[in-house]
Order: sequence, then structure tokens, then C-alpha cells
Amino acid sequence: MIVMEPLTDVLSAISHPTRRAMIRRLANGPAGFLELAEPFDVALNAVTKHLKLLERAGLIAREKRGREVVISLRPEGLRLVADWVHEYERFWTERLDVFEGYFKQNKRSRTT
Repeated sequence: MIVMEPLTDVLSAISHPTRRAMIRRLANGPAGFLELAEPFDVALNAVTKHLKLLERAGLIAREKRGREVVISLRPEGLRLVADWVHEYERFWTERLDVFEGYFKQNKRSRTT
């Protein structure tokens, strides 16, 4: 069974396109703060707030290396979303099977 609070945190974190872009970037490997912030046309303060939300959701980890902060992806939290969505896969599979059956029956009716 999925605990909703962590799932809610992860869904909130990935709800913003900037945070999703940060996750996409970090999927390629760790990045320094400024490197991660560079492509976004927002203040560094806004980047910090986005990163705090991602960190609170458990999706990133920060590591201080000398004067630089290196940020890396912790994708395990995304598994909560995948598991939650998977619960509904059976629902959609059943609906698509009915849909497919309808078209097969309709096709047979037209050929006879």
C-alpha cells in the first residue's frame, strides 16, 4: 500500500515544469547549483526554492564539495508515482480490451 504523504510531496514537486526540467537535467548526472540554474530565466532565489521542494520530496540530494554544492537526482521517489499510476493500469487495460472487442465485433458484422 502506498503512503499518501510522500506521494503528495513528490506529485507537488513534479507539478512545476521548471522542477521537471531540473529532474530531467539531473537524470544525466550531478550538477553544480549554477550549472543547474543557468538555463532557467528566473532569479537564483527562485531556483533555491524549487530545489528545496525537490529536496523535501526526496528527489534530490545536495553535497557540499569545497565551495560548490553538487546536486544529484534521487529517483527512488519517482517510484511512488509509478506505483500509484500502475494501480490504474488494470482499469485502462480492461477498458481498452472492451474497446478493442467492440471494433472487432463491428468489423465482423460488416464483413458478413
